[in-house]
Amino acid sequence: MIDDDGEGRRTGAQFDNEFADFIEENEFEDDIDEDHEVGQPGINIITSGLQAAGLDEGAEEDYRAAFGDGTDYNWALDLQDADDAVGEEKELQLKDVFEPAQLAERLLTDEDNIIREVDIPERVQIARMPFQQLDLTPEEMAARLNEEAIWITKLIWPKKPLQPYFERPFRKAVRKVLEFLNVEDYEVPFIFNHRKDYLIHAPSDLQDDPDNNMPMDARPERLLIQSDLWEVFDLDLKFRAFTEKRDALQKNYDNVRSVAANITDSVVEDLISKAVTIEEIQELQDYLYFEYSSEMNDFRLETAEYNGTQKRANNARTFYDKIKGSKANSLVHAIGITPDDFAKHAEGAARGHYIEDPNDKPEELAEQLADSDHETGFQVLRSAKLLFIQQLLTSPRLRRFVRGSFYQNAIIDCIRTDKGMRSITEDHPYYEFKYLRRQTFLHLHGRPDLFLKMLKAEEENLIKVDIRMDGYDDFKRKLHNYIVSDNISEVADAWNTLRREVLDAALDKLQGVIAAGVKETLRARCEEELAGRARENYYNKLDQAPYKPRGAELGSTPNVITLSNGKGLRGDAIVWAYVENDGRVLETGKLDDLRLGNPERNIPDGKSIEILLEVLRRRHVDVLGVSGFSTETKKLYKELQDIISNNDIRGPTYEDPESGLDKSDPLEVIMVNDEVARLYYNSPRAAAEFPKYPPLTRYCVALGRYLQNPLAEYASLGKDIISIPFVQNQTLIPPDKLLDRLENAMVDMVNLVGINLPESYDDKYLSRLLPYVCGLGPRKADRLVKAIQFNGDKMESRYDLVGLSDNRDLKAAMGPKVFQNCASFLWLPFESSDESSDYLDNTRVHPEDYDLARKMVADAMNMDEEDIKAEVDEGGASAVIRRMVRDEQTDHIHDLILEDYASEIEKKLGNRKRATLETIRAELSEPYEEIRQTFAPISSDEIFTMLTGETKESLNEGMVIPVQIKRTFSDHIDVRLECGIEGGVSESEFPEGLSSGGQAPRDVYQTHQTVQARIMYLNRKALTAQLSFREDLIRQPARKDFDRNPGEWDEQQEAADKKAAERQKEVATGRPNRVVNHPLFFSFNSAQAEEYLGGKEPGDVIIRPSSKGLDHLAVTWKVADNSYQHIDVLELGKETEYSLGKQLRVGKHTYSDLDELIVNHVEAMSKKVTEMMKDERFQPGGKESTEQWLKTYCEANPSRFMYAFCAMPKYPGYFYLCYRAGYKGTPGAWYVKVIPNAFELEKNAYPDMTALKNGFKLLFGSKNAVGGGRPPAPQAIASRPR
Repeated sequence: MIDDDGEGRRTGAQFDNEFADFIEENEFEDDIDEDHEVGQPGINIITSGLQAAGLDEGAEEDYRAAFGDGTDYNWALDLQDADDAVGEEKELQLKDVFEPAQLAERLLTDEDNIIREVDIPERVQIARMPFQQLDLTPEEMAARLNEEAIWITKLIWPKKPLQPYFERPFRKAVRKVLEFLNVEDYEVPFIFNHRKDYLIHAPSDLQDDPDNNMPMDARPERLLIQSDLWEVFDLDLKFRAFTEKRDALQKNYDNVRSVAANITDSVVEDLISKAVTIEEIQELQDYLYFEYSSEMNDFRLETAEYNGTQKRANNARTFYDKIKGSKANSLVHAIGITPDDFAKHAEGAARGHYIEDPNDKPEELAEQLADSDHETGFQVLRSAKLLFIQQLLTSPRLRRFVRGSFYQNAIIDCIRTDKGMRSITEDHPYYEFKYLRRQTFLHLHGRPDLFLKMLKAEEENLIKVDIRMDGYDDFKRKLHNYIVSDNISEVADAWNTLRREVLDAALDKLQGVIAAGVKETLRARCEEELAGRARENYYNKLDQAPYKPRGAELGSTPNVITLSNGKGLRGDAIVWAYVENDGRVLETGKLDDLRLGNPERNIPDGKSIEILLEVLRRRHVDVLGVSGFSTETKKLYKELQDIISNNDIRGPTYEDPESGLDKSDPLEVIMVNDEVARLYYNSPRAAAEFPKYPPLTRYCVALGRYLQNPLAEYASLGKDIISIPFVQNQTLIPPDKLLDRLENAMVDMVNLVGINLPESYDDKYLSRLLPYVCGLGPRKADRLVKAIQFNGDKMESRYDLVGLSDNRDLKAAMGPKVFQNCASFLWLPFESSDESSDYLDNTRVHPEDYDLARKMVADAMNMDEEDIKAEVDEGGASAVIRRMVRDEQTDHIHDLILEDYASEIEKKLGNRKRATLETIRAELSEPYEEIRQTFAPISSDEIFTMLTGETKESLNEGMVIPVQIKRTFSDHIDVRLECGIEGGVSESEFPEGLSSGGQAPRDVYQTHQTVQARIMYLNRKALTAQLSFREDLIRQPARKDFDRNPGEWDEQQEAADKKAAERQKEVATGRPNRVVNHPLFFSFNSAQAEEYLGGKEPGDVIIRPSSKGLDHLAVTWKVADNSYQHIDVLELGKETEYSLGKQLRVGKHTYSDLDELIVNHVEAMSKKVTEMMKDERFQPGGKESTEQWLKTYCEANPSRFMYAFCAMPKYPGYFYLCYRAGYKGTPGAWYVKVIPNAFELEKNAYPDMTALKNGFKLLFGSKNAVGGGRPPAPQAIASRPR
């Protein structure tokens, strides 16, 4: 290092002792003189170094010119010093403490704070965030709104079921809504509730319009409903994106003209005003870049020079620019027509059609233009073709014409891939379109999920969705007429051949590009339609008031007890919870013995019945709710009904409207929809809210809350709401799009119901509804709550929200615009004893209409101005309304003629208020009346799905399923389906040879045996089924019938694929040509079997020939991914060497047929494998990782014994039981073998994992005393058959 003083430092010539003074004397920072300034190594260092090196003055100057003098980066040091100075004075901020992800999660980023403070509705801000803010004059805004109204009307009007003469009023309504959205910043709920008059058309609205063609007897018509308003809101955002793209295009065109003033492109100038989609704007942009890339590059260079920014010149020319600058461009001009002129002729926009042919053929002219030293005539001709094809491809007018023709004649074909041919079987959900052909957009109308399923199958490489133009060849031949000349000569023929060639090449490429765009557009529309259906169904679920007992007031909240038996397993207790009408959980419990006795047999009722009855009487319950996870819940429901009936438990007392006497009905027991409770009871939110309650009790709490407030329960789910299925195939909708639509439905319903602000703002449960209030969102709702708390948790008036108060200094919770949006949806209870309480704050009446409401009340009470003034002076602005309420004269409001009011207001103020007046009248009579539908009882189909987990698609008549034998009788057999449904098999459905003089059912079927059966009848309401054991019906595959028109299904391809599948089964494998009549039989060897099962689910099985001879079969089943077990089956009692044996033996087990073998052997083992792999002791890794896990555990717990299970990949169907007796203990492992319905350990069978674990502990304890515990030899594990 070189230093100014040179003391104790080496100079340029002193390199002999490199490490001199490496260890310096102790000199600590505290001892250094504080006044000594440490300077930067600058000029002096450089100068002394150069002098020490012996450079002369000229060499020193050259050195400095090349390497600087040490001051080049002073500017950076100055900036650092400035930053350090600012940093010392800088206040600590949240972003200095929390990670960005934490701030984003808590909505505390700078962007969130801006949204929180800006006086525009939160949802509107977020939706418009990607776009520029509109800064237009009133005239420019009016012109924009007119254009946008026409643009949106063209998109929505075709879907509206209105008479044609409503189109002009519809467009005017859209125009007004756009004004509300863009000028006033109103949100959809406000427009729908407080600007209804602009959404309804009356015949009198166009009486003075000379173009009015509406019949005079036409009735008023609602032009826009609430879902339409949300669509207009979305389309407004799309229009913003469209106009920004269009403005960018216009700017680019102006930039080109600024560089080359002589450029006037008629294509851009004509089509930019006609473009109506972003796609068309993008095509014009591509055209501009293609035609004027050099001019645009020049403009960028000029801009960079003007701004003083250094920018390297882009001298690279594109491939097509080089062709344009070559002689090949002359050959392009010789074609005689431009792509734009050709497109004009094709769409009929140009009259006359004459193309002049050159004197020479294309090849000859190309030779003349060729430069013999560098290129040939062939190369010139090829370049000209490429350039003209690209010009056709980039022609915006041609693209628009071809796209329009494509949409009119588009057809969709589904072409199965090789993978799809094997994977899409007849029971596959994709089979309905595996061979579907020639589907038009009309065929997909009303089936948006069908096209989305096609695209999903295409993503899985199972089919190819081919969208093409029907009659494409005829379309091309028709276009040929517009590009060829009418001359008759060899030269003309040669040029026409060239023209047709380049046009065909361009059209072929163009069809692929347009088809891809059409596919994505159709995908987006189908997603929108399916999401719209989900929104509608969700809205219908939200549109239900709390459960109302008979005689209770509408909108009141019941006291609820809910019960559940969970999965309903033997020994499980019934859990219950009591939820008070204010939402508090006051009592919970368990019922261990809730069963009805039998007096005839002297069997008493269960002890828990009296406990339940005591609670019901003590708590004065309004309703008893039941739900659960299995069909046993339906039995519990019926038992509870019998208990209520037998013990005469009554519901709440009410006044009989006919007799006027008090009466009560039996306490109602209802099944409760548990879709919210299932998502809640195991969630972190439930654990935080009720940490001491078991999960099933939390489940009951959620059921009770659902009965009391369905709206709040759905709102509490937040983003998890998309987990609830509202339409079939809902998973095909992108989650963000689905969540947006569902939240819109929640916003609509919350604002329909309104929120009691004093009751809700500080309630953790009810405050979840605040973000859905019109104008608010999570950020502004948070600001609202904090402002109320800052103001002392006291609210006297709605105007307190904007900080307006006569007697208090208040912090504003929001700005005027947000207040305008949300004010009427946040209500304050009216306190008649508090003179500051305004009755109108308790209604849906907006503060902007308070004066109007007061005027209506004064007129209804026939008060003159003096009376009004006296009341107001004494009791404030709302004293007149207070008097009306106090004197119970609200009925007088109905005597007013509102039409006169409405016409007078419109005449004087220009505002339409007819619907508003109706709202005021209704609210003055019944403030915030409950206008939702009554509580919706769960339907039988919903109960079926809730208790069984099955749908109409997953379980229906004709399906062959496994069932478990419960009881056998001579004339029928009781069975149980896997989903819990009880079933029966009558004698007529027994297999051949059973009963009727043959074998008795009890001799063939044993209790708990699993067999295959076909569903003959399914009673979804009673949860019962009738089945058949007949082999002819079981072997007959169930196939869905699809309603198709002739020509829509490729039957030829289907038949060919079936034959190919049959041939695949018959492929010779070098073993006896054995064929077994069974749908799962394939002529595979072991490798082929594993390859076939590779794409199947664990537990799937195939039967195949065995290399051991004709008296053997091999069964291969998939144990897990990349794990397959091969089972050797010995056939006994064979009639011929090629027939199937009457008995099939696998080891010690014997079966009568293949179906029984599959169900009772393979499926029984598969279930045990699943049980093993789902056990808490199972480790997903191999033996080494499991032993490492045990080691880690024992390091933390040195004295503990621990064990775990893991798979044996080398031997499918076997598992390691690894153990370690403490940290100092020697690790070991035993082998566990999976056998039908059990696990085998040390030649002992255990029926389940609990028994296996207990057995291991006993065996280990007995063997450990004598040094046992060693694993058996690997030879003890059977090898697989080949």
